[in-house]
Parts: sequence; C-alpha cells; structure tokens
Amino acid sequence: MTRANVVRALLALAVLATSCYFAFSKPARLGLDLRGGTQMVLETKDSPTVKAGRESTDRAKEVLQRRVDALGVAESTITRSGDRRIIVELPDVQDPTRAAEVVGKTAQLTAHPVRTNDGKPKQGEKIINDEQGQPILIGPAGLTGDGIGSADSGFDQQNMSGWFVTVKFRGGGGATWEKMTAKAACGMGDDRRIAIVLDGEVISSPAVTQDVQCNIGITGGSTQITGDFTPEEAKNLAALIQGGSLPVPVEIIEQRVVGPTLGDAAIEASAQAAIIGILLTGLFIIAVYRLVGFLATVSLACYALISYAALVAIGATLTLPGLAGFVLAIGMAIDANVLAFERAREEYADRPGRGVRRALATGFDKAWSAIADSNITTLLAAGLLFFLASGPVRGFGVTLSIGVLGSMVSAMLLSRVLTDAVLSRRMVARRPKLTGLGSTGRVRQWLERRDFDIMKRRRLFLGISALAVVIAISGIFVRGLNFGVEFTGGRLVEYSTSQPMSIDTARAAVADAGFPRAVVQSSGTDDISVRTEKLTNAEVASIQKALADKGGGQVAKQRDELIGPSLGDELRTKAVIALLIALLAQLAYLAIRFRWTFGLGSVIGMFHDVIIVIGVFAWLGKTLDGVFLAALLTVIGYSVNDSVVVFDRVRELWGARPKAQFAEVANAGALQTVPRTVNTGMGALFILAALAFLGGDSLTDFAIALLIGIVVGTYSSVFVATPLAVVLERHAKSPPPRPKLKRQPQRERTDSGAVI
Repeated sequence: MTRANVVRALLALAVLATSCYFAFSKPARLGLDLRGGTQMVLETKDSPTVKAGRESTDRAKEVLQRRVDALGVAESTITRSGDRRIIVELPDVQDPTRAAEVVGKTAQLTAHPVRTNDGKPKQGEKIINDEQGQPILIGPAGLTGDGIGSADSGFDQQNMSGWFVTVKFRGGGGATWEKMTAKAACGMGDDRRIAIVLDGEVISSPAVTQDVQCNIGITGGSTQITGDFTPEEAKNLAALIQGGSLPVPVEIIEQRVVGPTLGDAAIEASAQAAIIGILLTGLFIIAVYRLVGFLATVSLACYALISYAALVAIGATLTLPGLAGFVLAIGMAIDANVLAFERAREEYADRPGRGVRRALATGFDKAWSAIADSNITTLLAAGLLFFLASGPVRGFGVTLSIGVLGSMVSAMLLSRVLTDAVLSRRMVARRPKLTGLGSTGRVRQWLERRDFDIMKRRRLFLGISALAVVIAISGIFVRGLNFGVEFTGGRLVEYSTSQPMSIDTARAAVADAGFPRAVVQSSGTDDISVRTEKLTNAEVASIQKALADKGGGQVAKQRDELIGPSLGDELRTKAVIALLIALLAQLAYLAIRFRWTFGLGSVIGMFHDVIIVIGVFAWLGKTLDGVFLAALLTVIGYSVNDSVVVFDRVRELWGARPKAQFAEVANAGALQTVPRTVNTGMGALFILAALAFLGGDSLTDFAIALLIGIVVGTYSSVFVATPLAVVLERHAKSPPPRPKLKRQPQRERTDSGAVI
C-alpha cells in the first residue's frame, strides 16, 4: 500500500471512530416539530416610555425566562433573534392557551391596597373585577414587579389545606410589603385584602390573615398566598408573579404547536424512507458498477453515520424538514462516487494496460474538480436557506450542508480507501469486468453508437422548454399560487379523527362553528386541516368540538401554526430575496469558475426548472410554504450541480481541441456526462419516492417538488443550459480555454499515488 493510501486509511479510521463516539454517546436534539410542544415567536413593541431594541428585548427575555422556569417546563429554551424578537420553545406543552396566557402577559405587575367599595373611587383609585369576577375598589400601586424576587407553588403537607404560592421579595420589596400588610391588618372586610394586578386584570387578591398584627405586617422578606387553588392554578400564579414586569409590550407573531404523535410518525417514516432509499440506491449502484459499486454502498452506510455524528456533535436541532434533508443527502451522496467511477471507466478504456487500480486513482483525481464545483453550488443554496429562511426550514439548510460535506468525506476518503485496498489484490485486478470498471457502460456505448447530435437540434429542444415554461406560467396566472400561512399570515390547525370523516362533513362542521369561509382540507387518512386568517385559541377549541359532534369520534389537535400578517409579509419578501440571491450567486460563481456564457446558460436553465416546479404546484393547487421554499432552493442547487458537471467536461474537451467547433465539443461533453447524470438522479429518485409514499403530507409535497425538479433539472442541463451556451458563445470574445499541459509519461510504479 502506498504512503498516500496509508494516510487516507488512518484518516478514515479516525473519522469513523470519532463518528461512532458522537453517534452513540450523545442523543440527537429534536426540534419541537418532531418532539412535540409549543414554539412562539414574540416581537417587542415600543411603549410610551421605552423604545423596543436590543437592550429592552434582552430584559424582556430575562422576565420571560423567569416565567417559563416557574412553569416547570423541562428543557425549555428562550433566545433572542435579531433586535426585537424572542423565540420561546416549550417541549411537551400542547396547550397554546396556557402558554400564551403565562408567557405573553405584557403589562406591569403591581400590588394595590383594596378599599371598601362604596362606588365612589377617589383620585388614584379605580373599580376593577377581582379574580372571581366581583367588583372591588383598589388604591394606587404600592409595590411593583421590580420588588419581587421569586415565586413558587407548593402543597401544604402538614395541614392538608391545599395548594399555595410562596413569594420572596428583593431589594426594598420586603419592606414595602411589610408596610402594606401592616396597614391592611388594621382594616376589616375588603380593607384587609391586597390585589395583585397583571395586564390590567386581578390575578389574585388575598386577605391578610388574622394572626398578622395591626401596624406590624408580614416580615421576613416573604409571604404566602393561600386559596382554593388547583395545582395548575398555583403553578401559573407563581409563574406570573415571578416573571414580574416586561419592560416593553410583546406580541405573538408566530406560534407552532405539534403533537408528539405527529413527530413520532415523521421520524418513523423518515427512518423507513432512509433504509429503503439506501437499499434501493445500493442495489442500483451495485448493478451498474458491480464490485466498486458494492464498496461505494458500504461507504454510503458510513456516510449516514458520519453525517448523523456531525449533526449531534455541533448540537444542531433536527427538524422535520431537516430530517428530510438528511434523508435526501443520502441519495445525493452517491454522486461523487459516480463521477469518479465514470472517469475511471474512461481511463481504463483509453489505456487498459495500466490496470483498473491506476485507472480508478486517475478517475478520482480528475473527478475532483467537478465534485468540488457541484458541491459548492449546493452549499450556496443551503447557506441561503440558513440565513434567509426561518423556523424549522433552517434545519434543512444545516442538514443539507452537513450532508454535502459528509458525502465528500465518504467518497474521496472512505470509498477511495476501500476500492484501492480491494483492487490492489491481483486476483481482482485481473478481472476488470468484475470490478465494474472494465467497460464504459451500456448507456454510454448506446449513445456512442447512435451518435446523437443534440446541438444540431437545439432549436427544437429550446422550443420544447419554452413551451413548458409558458404552460407553467399560465398555471400561475390561471390557477394562482396557494400560499401557506407562513407567507400569508393566519392560522392552520390540523386535527386527527378517530373515525373517518368526509371533507364535506368537516366543512359543514367548521361552518356551523362560525367559520364558513375557512379553508378545510383532508390531510392524510383521518386528518382534517383548517386554515383561516384569524382564529383565537377558544375558537380552535370550538372547531375541535364541532368536528367531534359531527361524527369524528375522538378528535385530537395534531398541529397548530399561527403566523402574524407582518411576519407573513416578511417571510414572503425573504423568499423572493432568497431566490434572486440564489440565481445571482450561482451566476457569479459559474462566471468566475468557468465562462460567463456557461454561467448564464446554467442560470437560465435553473430559472426554467424553478418556473416549471412552481407552475406544476400551481396547476395541482398544492401549498407553497417554507418547506416548498427549501425544496425549490434544493432544485436550484441540483440544477446547477448537473450543469457544472456537463460544463466541466466541455471545458476539458475544448481545451484539448481548441480549434474544433464549439457546438461539436459541447455535444460530445453533454453525451459523455449523461451516464453520470442518469445514475446520480436515480439514486436521489429512490430516496424521494420513498419519502413521497411514507413521509406524510408535509414531506410528500417536499418530495414531489424535488422529484419534479430533479427530472426537469436533469433535462435542462443537457437540453437547455448547454444549447444556450452554444448560442451565447457566438457573442463571446474570449478565446477557448488553454489546453492542459501533458505530463511526460513515467515508468509505472506500484507504490505511487496522489493525495487529495
């Protein structure tokens, strides 16, 4: 074994050992859409005295953290996003009403003395209903939330008198409370009460007990509120008191609630899709590339381990779209192997005397340029998703990026080590057909025999593409685009029913509940989704009851998404910006890396793919949401990926034959890369087909968008981007690329090798 391969082998063992350590020692961090729970995005607003900004939002975050901690929600997270937004994640909390009431309270927390209500409030006094709905007269605030340190709920084990709330004061709060209770202890009836007011409502108005002496009050820096509390009421009251005052008002602009069963089903479906996809992809690659295909499949399994370990190691949150990205990347990971194997086949066909091992080493070396360029374009799309998308869709960008990097490690390190080790055996090297590298493949041989001249018929293919674009655009104008609540604002609630319910019955139930204009659709076998502009938590519960009354049996809420109109407009704008930046970024990279004619041809082909995918979704009436945006940006990356491989080959052929007609060179390059394009596309199609059948509604639409995109992208790289480059080259003034200098042939040595 050469020194280079020894180094590669040691690196491969180190990578696998590290991956095993992280994969089996640390659990994956699941997002709320997989684990179940509630996520809210709050936006701070200007108050009459305080302007919302980074500092006031940080102080509001601290108050919200105290409130959430008092709720006792395990592993909750609160983070600031930008200058004015706060993201609150509450795992396992399925009741958005409770979460919104506790977390979203915005007004000042104050404590007021209660006076005898004679119906004549004096200056600074006002009449307000207490927690029982009875009118009481309260005086000016004597204590604010700044004087409260902490609050906790508990149960009186000694006297079995029920639940209570203990409040501890800080700063001068204890002395202020002592004065207030000392004065209240001298009164009778309502005069002995103290009202705790939050958000303009009385949350508690306890009376000072008889054992507190007049003019002495409650000392010790703490107090205890008793009453006829349930456990939930005591915990919520403690959370509100401990949270204290928010420095600025906050508004819920986004809310997502996902039931744990939905997350479990998504994880199970994605796992099944991954297993089925890997098996089918592996069988296909083995059938095409035989022994080296089998070794690439082994590397593919190792790739899944490496990518998962990297996800765990960096502490990334695995979301539902992210899970789909992880599964999809498995199918795309075979691309680098296919590029290297096709190159190795060509090398062996040109110089069979050098043997399959040397042909494979040269194939890996020559494929490196195309592999690097195609992966960089995919990383550009994934990076845009991370920086411009929001919510769970950002997780797709993370997992796709990890998948791209993991695929390069899998192909250029693991697969190369395995194939080199096996092909170094003399018994194997003497049987080139067994290795899978002994011929250029049936597809390549068939294309060479037929001698297709695609560029000669470029007007025909460009005309077909133009017609497809016109049909797609007409669908957008005739049918319109069905934007999801992420882009329009509103609320989407998905219910599961224990008994099958027809869509007409469900619509009638929702109309009877007072929402005749709501969009009601079937979602899965026994699921009903309801979408409308405005829907309160109480109205969500009333729709659930109406569906149960109409014959749905047991009705459970599976998913609940609330998007404010301002956030919807912002996300829609970001989606357009993301697509435009994606087009410009890919154009700039390709123009620098290749020629402006190649870059422009690729971008026009990419635009062709995007329009067709959007048009098909318009004709089918499917929803365009954040997950669709993730699919669309992935289509952009895949489309450019294919074009890069074609143009990389065209550039190489043109450099070797600079005086040849460019149309002839482009045609040869396109035909030579067809086997790679078909084989890579098949690997991704197996995964996506499994996701489409097993992945549930969200992942099904995601898979359908990518299936369409991959088929169209495969077509456009050969029949749109390349013919356009031929047309554009007529207007280019730059000379053909310089031919690569040929190295002087050296004597064959078995101990030579190149390190990448």
